[in-house]
Amino acid sequence: MKPSIPKGTRDFLPAQVAKRNYIFSTIKKVFETYGYVPIETPVMENLSTLTGKYGEEGDKLIFKVLNNGDFLAKANEEALADKNSSKLVSSIAKRGLRYDLTVPFARFVSMHQNDITFPFKRYQIQQVWRGDRPQKGRYQEFFQCDADVVGSNSLMYEAELVKIYDEVFTHLNVDVEIKINNRKVLFGLAESVGIEDKFMDMTMAMDKIDKIGEEGVLNEMQKRGISLDAAQSVLKNLAISNLDDLEKSFEDCPTGLKGVEELRVLHKYLDRTKTKNQISFDISLARGLTYYTGCIIEVLSKDVKIGSIGGGGRYADLTSTFGLKGVAGVGISFGAARIYDVMEELALFPKAIEQNLKVLLIAFDDEAHAFAFEILSELRSYDIASDLYPSPTKLKKQMKYANDMNVPFVVLIGSEEIESKMLTLKNMVTGDQTKLNIADLISNLS
Repeated sequence: MKPSIPKGTRDFLPAQVAKRNYIFSTIKKVFETYGYVPIETPVMENLSTLTGKYGEEGDKLIFKVLNNGDFLAKANEEALADKNSSKLVSSIAKRGLRYDLTVPFARFVSMHQNDITFPFKRYQIQQVWRGDRPQKGRYQEFFQCDADVVGSNSLMYEAELVKIYDEVFTHLNVDVEIKINNRKVLFGLAESVGIEDKFMDMTMAMDKIDKIGEEGVLNEMQKRGISLDAAQSVLKNLAISNLDDLEKSFEDCPTGLKGVEELRVLHKYLDRTKTKNQISFDISLARGLTYYTGCIIEVLSKDVKIGSIGGGGRYADLTSTFGLKGVAGVGISFGAARIYDVMEELALFPKAIEQNLKVLLIAFDDEAHAFAFEILSELRSYDIASDLYPSPTKLKKQMKYANDMNVPFVVLIGSEEIESKMLTLKNMVTGDQTKLNIADLISNLS
């Protein structure tokens, strides 16, 4: 059988895992600096938890998990005969792989509301699955790194999350643009042209603007039942680039004005701090997920065209679906797979993170090999990442292994080293060699 993996998934070699862990550790450190604590949720959730939260497009991309055993035993026979998959799925699958980390988090908060203190600030770094068509920067299995706050309406947290984005990407040396909008502003666009009842259709069309352009969005809106005049008016308003002009155009749009006010409050906090990346208002930013109700954020690489590498927003009452009403939240997510691809393309990963071993011990004969194993144990007791080549074979072969493993130092051990207790440390970058006793060797490598 020819080995293969499902489309949209990837294997990761040791060097790739080290690079990915570098991204995770950078994000994790910033999360914890800002007071967020870690949680985990199951790979699978009940389909009733997941469906209806991501819009019609998102629901189609959820991976369903067939019921255990004979999954056809209780299948809807009429749906099966008609090949109606939408009606059939509820009778053969009760669970699905999580599509994101936010909806499972809302379920988590509802279930554990008596075990946590509000406002509750959590971060989560786990895999999610989406049935997207695989392409550059888009996979069916990938990690998300989320930070959310629930139990507060304070717009201070929107500013805090923007700061987290700015700080993480500054540490990673990735130059980004952080775009900000508000779903109430988008509703104001619908209000201003009298299509409030078509708000979701308008935003779903607008969410595709980067892929299909303004003309494509115009056609998409009409397909969704929005008149040509209304669609053209919406697109015309997308030219507005500042809050003052937007406020004037929303004179008779109460929801739109509320969105402008919320953006002003966000900036009241944010503008009192220093940021290194570009932060901009983008009225066309829609974020298609239906649970967003306030501020929305999206992050784009300025050097690599790959789509968003982060995004999030405010949700007013997501937990009410699970029986906990009146708990607002706001959160962001880092697209780790895309961030990895951006950093790889721009060669931004530090060279040192591929060095899993600090030192490799090389023995010239059997007696030296046994002696080297003793030295190896001593080095490891001081938390020095070290290893011993498995046999005292030709020096050239052992040195090649050290080079292939990108080891910065080797220790050469033969009869002379055993007798003198002075070990030869070689720097693999400069070629310099030094004779050291075991105590000085440990001090040098530490």
